[in-house]
Amino acid sequence: MRILQEKLSKYDIPQKAQQLGIYPYFRVIESEQDTEVIIGGKKVLMFGSNSYLGLTSHPLVKEGAIKAIEKYGSGCAGSRFLNGTLDIHLELEEKLANYVGKEASLVYSAGFLVNLGVISTITGRDDYIILDELDHASIIEGRRLSFSQAFKYKHNDMASLEKILKQCNPDKIKLIVVDGIFSMEGDIVKLPEIVELSRKYNATIMVDDAHSLGVIGEYGAGTASHFQLTDEVDLIMGTFSKSLASIGGFIASDADTINYLKHNSRSLIFSASIAPAAAGSVLAAIDVIKKEPGIIQQLWDNTNYALENFKRIGFDTGVSETPIIPLYIRDNQKTFMFTKLLLEEGIFVNPVVSPAVRSDSTLIRFSLMATHTREQIDKALDVCQKIGKKLHVLQS
Repeated sequence: MRILQEKLSKYDIPQKAQQLGIYPYFRVIESEQDTEVIIGGKKVLMFGSNSYLGLTSHPLVKEGAIKAIEKYGSGCAGSRFLNGTLDIHLELEEKLANYVGKEASLVYSAGFLVNLGVISTITGRDDYIILDELDHASIIEGRRLSFSQAFKYKHNDMASLEKILKQCNPDKIKLIVVDGIFSMEGDIVKLPEIVELSRKYNATIMVDDAHSLGVIGEYGAGTASHFQLTDEVDLIMGTFSKSLASIGGFIASDADTINYLKHNSRSLIFSASIAPAAAGSVLAAIDVIKKEPGIIQQLWDNTNYALENFKRIGFDTGVSETPIIPLYIRDNQKTFMFTKLLLEEGIFVNPVVSPAVRSDSTLIRFSLMATHTREQIDKALDVCQKIGKKLHVLQS
């Protein structure tokens, strides 16, 4: 056995969880991604999806994908930089820029690749990248590829952020990168305060709106729109795999920034274009959101109802204020067991355990969709309460 194989063969954490019957990953879904899915031939209520507006099964979104395939085929056979740019990509970039209120945008083949390619590219060796400690993993990886100096500040703590900004050379670029809605905690970034600090210290702001698009802002246009600070945010990043019901991602900014990224961002230049069907479905999804704005209000009605009742039951939901509701279990083993028991009762959720979070901060990530019915939410609440009592995780 080679040395590498010998090393990797000793990794048996998943196998141990499987032997205990609590392994919660790579569960196979046999149907479309909706409020109800099929797993193992059985109907299960889906409360682990990022499809906040429930558009993955919307007839117009499906139609957009089908029409794109009929016109362009199944793939682009190359990168945007060379032979893989279609007119539908340009149409999508124009629509996205208008949607989030920026001059231009650039589409990547995955949201992860946006953060990887943008953050690693736009600052230099003597510049600074400043992150919230709870930023998404893709932001962390983009920072790791950069030659810039990196700092983390305490989550949503403006005193901690300002302390870092004071240490930076005032003549160098200071890029503050934050999630708009934090993907596990469910709280919203303190963007107005960050804008004030950016003015004071001449810093640049990039907001990752992966979980904000379709959720907050005018027509779901994201965090900057939500706070009416679009002109104060320099770069807006978004993904298509959540509210926009597809796969891919984009960065929106001024035309000069987008021009620079088009010719320097390696994760764009050396990755294949998104498939025509993906572009077609996103174009349709944005149209649906603008034509049916009531779906966003329905999402918030569901969110407020579920959040209020989880608190009433006795769950610790932390600082959540969005459709992402963490149910804090604060124990790895109990978190896995809670997930297993929920699935047995027909409820799909996602466990979040260490090392993704501290072992005393493990949680069940419960997420709402606009298309969930009140009856579906009530069933989930009842089952969660029953299991919460059984595992002794409810607050008195």
